Amino acid sequence: MSCGEQPVIYACLALHDDGIPITTEKINTLLKAANVTTEPYWAPLFVKLLEKRSIDDLILSCSSGGGGAAVAIAAAPTAGGAAPAAAAAPVEEKKEEPKEESDDDMGFSLFD
Repeated sequence: MSCGEQPVIYACLALHDDGIPITTEKINTLLKAANVTTEPYWAPLFVKLLEKRSIDDLILSCSSGGGGAAVAIAAAPTAGGAAPAAAAAPVEEKKEEPKEESDDDMGFSLFD
């Protein structure tokens, strides 16, 4: 992210938070009031983006780039090609909660 992009993002968020339509003129007005100069192409670029996407969608999807979900593995067919007699019930795994360690367990304390 360059220095010119970040102030435009903040201006867009401020306009969205106040419920004001996001336009190039309003972004430039906010940047001028904040005494910030950016390259002139950033404001129209963000206005064009926000015509197609909602800021709410962009905010909510920014942290959803993690790994994929767990995949269920199907049972392989038997050698004779017959279907298995009964499907196995899904096994529920117990997740163990991590135990909090005290200073005594580590062999030292804060005031040694």
